[in-house]
Amino acid sequence: MKALVDFISAKDIQKSIIYEHLKCTKKEAEILRYLASKFVDGQDDLLVIELLQDLYDTQNYSYLEHLKEIKNLLELGWLHQQSFTPLKISEVTPLELLNTAVGLTPSCLKLLQDGSLDLDLPEVKPYGDHLEYLQDQFFRIELYQKMSLIRQNVHEHSLGIGRVQNKLKLLEKRIEERVEQTEESLVLDKFFKQKKMNNYEQVIFIALLREEYSASETSLREMNSLIDLISVDEYERIKNRSLLEDGSNLLSNGIIDYEEMLNPFGGISRSFYIIDEVLQSIIHPQKRKKVTRLKLGALIEEQDIFELIDSETSLEDVVLNDKTKEVLQNLMKQVDKEVINRLVEWGVKDKKSGIDARIIFYGAPGTGKTMTAYSLAKSLKRQVLAFDCSKILSMYVGESEKNVRKIFDTFYELSEKTKTEPILLLNEADQFLGARSSGNITGSDQMHNQMQNIFLEQIENFKGMLIATTNLLENIDKAFSRRFNYKIEFKKPDRAQRVLLWQKMLPKDAPYEDGFDVEKLAEHSLTGGQINLIVKNTAYKVAVRKEPLFRLQDFISEIAREKDANFDSEKSMGFLNN
Repeated sequence: MKALVDFISAKDIQKSIIYEHLKCTKKEAEILRYLASKFVDGQDDLLVIELLQDLYDTQNYSYLEHLKEIKNLLELGWLHQQSFTPLKISEVTPLELLNTAVGLTPSCLKLLQDGSLDLDLPEVKPYGDHLEYLQDQFFRIELYQKMSLIRQNVHEHSLGIGRVQNKLKLLEKRIEERVEQTEESLVLDKFFKQKKMNNYEQVIFIALLREEYSASETSLREMNSLIDLISVDEYERIKNRSLLEDGSNLLSNGIIDYEEMLNPFGGISRSFYIIDEVLQSIIHPQKRKKVTRLKLGALIEEQDIFELIDSETSLEDVVLNDKTKEVLQNLMKQVDKEVINRLVEWGVKDKKSGIDARIIFYGAPGTGKTMTAYSLAKSLKRQVLAFDCSKILSMYVGESEKNVRKIFDTFYELSEKTKTEPILLLNEADQFLGARSSGNITGSDQMHNQMQNIFLEQIENFKGMLIATTNLLENIDKAFSRRFNYKIEFKKPDRAQRVLLWQKMLPKDAPYEDGFDVEKLAEHSLTGGQINLIVKNTAYKVAVRKEPLFRLQDFISEIAREKDANFDSEKSMGFLNN
């Protein structure tokens, strides 16, 4: 307690042991000394007005001039407010502090006790192993976090950013010196040098590594949190954002990757993680086994059940009626982190599971069911494993039941191997979902019923997102209908939607006759799939002419031919909007 006694009793406060560490004026130090003496006498805090009246002349209220010193000491982190509603110091005027109570912060008391706030580091010696090195690096991240918190809000219990920066410099110098003295190569240090990672890239990597070790659900994985960790001001935030953008060193070299989550405002936030192979090489440096995250595309080539779809269109591109669009947007919000946390907290959702949804898209052919399924997957940053349900009955008799299980077993196997959550799309699922036969049934009916029972069981226990498309909802067995928590109808487009479809699908750079009017084409009741076919067939017809020119009559003729041929039964092509 030598420093405390010296500070209280020193004739010249500027010559006291701790004065140089305070980084404040002599008047401010006198205020701290007065509070220190009161603390020793058993008084933890004091009203600012009483403090100033005890120290300064009360005539003409001249003591009010010293309120600025109180504010400075609060900002430096030597004083804190003893109040149920503490003020944000950076935003208040000195006069607002007059009737608040203040006391010495833990950091100030530590300084009075030890005589210094310098980081107490052991002597420099070589690292015994990579875990010792990691321990120092994780402490380094803690100091970066402290500085980030101080920058965001001057808190009454903070140490002050200058002192934390001093600790950080001492620690980083010590790490550098210990690495130089260590003869054996340290895995993480070697990795940093191989990848030519600068200081900020190292901080990002170590912060993510610390998250892996702590297994906590902190916000350090989020993009803005990582940027705040290494940025002093708004300019640096904008500049350092490039470190986490696609094409950066960390992402392009396969060091880290991210998952995207939808937020309640319709935006997308990124949550970063270290690539499995890199993580294992750091955590278990002695293991030589290469750990990789298998790609779904490579595994698809080894099986003949699913088609892998990577959609190029999102929901914003699809023409939908307002009600259908609203249902899909609400569905997408299920992947929002805040929504998931609520459902887990209420016991409705398993913490480890992703989005859970069993969906039926129903409506006439050509209304965009399949295309919407692809586009929904694109908006959710998912791939699609598509299965054509018409295949199931073409397989050997007696094998259909087994093949139903195989669909789901293979889906789970692919998801597990690749550590991904693709969407399972069952196209043309009418025969799976239709009403089961009863009464006098044939052997074929019995087989069909058995296949449906197995399918019903698989739907009941399905985890993840499943979309089934069908043309007729009224024929669906009620037992199946209850298992799907979303039933979304796809109606034929109205006139306004047909205008959008024609505008999208008509060739952009083709020559058209004068007075060509899309509105006249939209008068004809057609689905998106039909419009798509009509545009293509008309284009082929016009392209062979010596003077190719798109005329309204060309499309009218093709529309008539489509209607006469009853193309409503054609397979849906989906439809898009600009």
